[in-house]
Amino acid sequence: MTRSDLDPLILDLLEWIAREPRSYADVIEAWRTSCPRLTVWEDAVDRGFAVRARGQGRDVLIRLTAAGRNFLREHGRIGDDARACP
Repeated sequence: MTRSDLDPLILDLLEWIAREPRSYADVIEAWRTSCPRLTVWEDAVDRGFAVRARGQGRDVLIRLTAAGRNFLREHGRIGDDARACP
């Protein structure tokens, strides 16, 4: 799969995260794969679209970055009210 082949799935992941910060465990459970050709979660992080951030206590949350929010906006998949890391 090429980078652009994964873009629709990466957009789905980012859109899901944009609705509300997700726990790392929830993201990994929903988006991690053992298929080396389907690396949606890994590619989103590698491309700087999402980051791990400290939540309350020991929780690790996954949030959109400004780059992730812009990627969604460029593809018409987000409004201006999405949460992102500064």
